[in-house]
Amino acid sequence: MSERTQTEAPLAGTDRPLEMGGREFTSRLILGTGKYRDNETMMAALRASGTEMVTVAVRRVDLDRSSDEAILNHLDPDEFFLLANTAGCYTADEAIRYARLARAAGFNEWIKLEVIGDEATLLPDVQATLEAAKVLCDEGFKVMAYTNDDLISALRLEDAGCVSVMPLASPIGSGLGLINPFYIREIKSRLSVPVIVDAGVGTASDACLTMEQGVDGLLMNTAVAVADDPVAMADAMRLATRAGRLAWLAGRMPRREVAVPSSPTTGMLD
Repeated sequence: MSERTQTEAPLAGTDRPLEMGGREFTSRLILGTGKYRDNETMMAALRASGTEMVTVAVRRVDLDRSSDEAILNHLDPDEFFLLANTAGCYTADEAIRYARLARAAGFNEWIKLEVIGDEATLLPDVQATLEAAKVLCDEGFKVMAYTNDDLISALRLEDAGCVSVMPLASPIGSGLGLINPFYIREIKSRLSVPVIVDAGVGTASDACLTMEQGVDGLLMNTAVAVADDPVAMADAMRLATRAGRLAWLAGRMPRREVAVPSSPTTGMLD
């Protein structure tokens, strides 16, 4: 039994695995591999998180698996499902090229599509993302598309054939948490494919609150990688993701603007 399996007990209640692109995932938390101080810390954090899917930036890592320092040399495909991503791409053509490079380098047909439109905010270029998504889906890629928290963009990406749509909680690396819960809930309510919130989660409470919107999962990197203790934060994110999911399944009590006693008000002893 792997360390990851030992840390991930089955979810309680009526939950089921996340079904996406013809695969099932028990963990609803996806982690990135950037910004860690060393590969040993990265591996310890990935295992503590319970994640099954790990994303790797094709444009920013050494694809030579023979190097001891290469990230890919530490990631065993038998332990983690490897998801190549197009981080650092600013045009549809760049993203398409790097997705093809990832597949040629031995990755699977899954790709996290990311096309940035603005260097200052790192917000996505939705038009370029949609253009790239159409090409890659037609070529047989299983595309998970990073986008704004915009319903129309999400619907267009689903129509293009994406296996998952990934609206942001807030800008990449900001740690601001979920800014527009209404928009995230609306996207989730309208799409048939899984909605994975990507970018902006800063700490465990952010993860829990985001999962309480009913989304299917979370993808994060910076919040774990740059924490003072990445391994402890990864464990916290594991627990928070599960807690938020279970809270959503359980159904929260209604909000009221008046107090309601939790104990009976009739039949009390004099």
